[in-house]
Amino acid sequence: MDMTTIAATSSMTGKEIVDLARKHTLYEWSAQSKVDPIPVARAKGIYFYTPEGKRFIDFNSQLMSVNIGHGDERVIQAITEQAQTLAYANPFMATEVRARLGAKLAEITPGDIDKFFFTNGGAEANENAIKIARFFTGRHKIIARYRSYHGATAGAISLTGDPRRWAAEPGIPGVVRVLDPYHGIERGWESAETSLTMIEEVIQLEGAQTIAAFILEPVVGTNGILVPPDGYMQGVRALCDKYGILMIADEVMAGFGRTGEWFAVDHWKVVPDLISMAKGLTSSYLPLGAVGMRHHIAQHFQDKVFYGGLTYNSHPMGCAAALATIGVYEEDGLIDNAKKMGAVMKQLGAELQAKHPSVGAVRSIGLFGIVELIRHRKTRQPMAPFNGTSDEMAALGRFFREQGLYTLVRWNTFFTNPPLCINEQQLREAFAIIDRGLRITDQAVVD
Repeated sequence: MDMTTIAATSSMTGKEIVDLARKHTLYEWSAQSKVDPIPVARAKGIYFYTPEGKRFIDFNSQLMSVNIGHGDERVIQAITEQAQTLAYANPFMATEVRARLGAKLAEITPGDIDKFFFTNGGAEANENAIKIARFFTGRHKIIARYRSYHGATAGAISLTGDPRRWAAEPGIPGVVRVLDPYHGIERGWESAETSLTMIEEVIQLEGAQTIAAFILEPVVGTNGILVPPDGYMQGVRALCDKYGILMIADEVMAGFGRTGEWFAVDHWKVVPDLISMAKGLTSSYLPLGAVGMRHHIAQHFQDKVFYGGLTYNSHPMGCAAALATIGVYEEDGLIDNAKKMGAVMKQLGAELQAKHPSVGAVRSIGLFGIVELIRHRKTRQPMAPFNGTSDEMAALGRFFREQGLYTLVRWNTFFTNPPLCINEQQLREAFAIIDRGLRITDQAVVD
């Protein structure tokens, strides 16, 4: 049977799903001939299943986003009820879910952040954050870091530092890049003081009076789960204050309990001027992002026009999903569970590093983790080159898939980012698979 003739109501096999999806849809960040997606039929808790019933531990929460776990009936019910009551209202209207979500976010976000603009996702939240910063300051430059990812839309990819930016260049004007305190597995970390001195030098050389904002992930996500050294975040806040630069915290990935606090900046008691969010806001049950701003920035737009808008801004169903998701975090104590299970995960990671010669570094904060692999103990040569792969990393990825562990294997790393509802037994089961898989990479290590 031709795949295009399969009825929408019929039950498709995994192969049929993959073949039809590859034929008619474009997969992101990929040469299409290399794509080999996992067919997914259903999901519950920390697991998802193929049509044939193979179970996977979702050890990356899909894209570090299904924080509450799959299939929570409270969120599903909230979405259903909202769809039955009011599926859509345009963004010039006022709805109860929009009002309640704004008030709830003002309650849980840092400091005096108390007004929000809702978007379709994280990239648009960052796009609007830099627009707001430029409107408010009258300046045009944006500082961003190299080891960063801020989204794939035209402006957000220009802010992004990692190689996904290259194909989109030259991008929007005015982006100035600075180095991170981390310089890769071979060179390691520099002190907060050294890094902050470099940032201040760049500010002076660029002209502080031209710089609207500094956007950064408080804990860097796909570029390494980089937890900043003590004093770094406070130092960035101080530099922004000194030069009248707005600090934008991109919490799209690290927010909503992932690090063991509502937001990653909360670990350092820092209040950004603007904060972007998505992913865990709804646990990806529906698309929704937001950019929050401090009170004095919001006041700027009382008499001045905010030049921004989206058809799906404040979408009622997205807002309902977000309100219900936040309720789940609170009712189930998931922020505390992320902290508690994060301590277990840190210990399991340390055990991997002590046992396996290919483990060069393990980093985590809460349930936000990564393992970096090396092939040479002395030089700390990574198991795969920057922006590349290797036979060993590819084999490790295949092993995880065969064993029913889903996570992101990227360059010389793999991630440990399970849903925040995970328990210790499930966490240990996942790490047992990882432990077995690392035999593959250990064989490549040279002393």
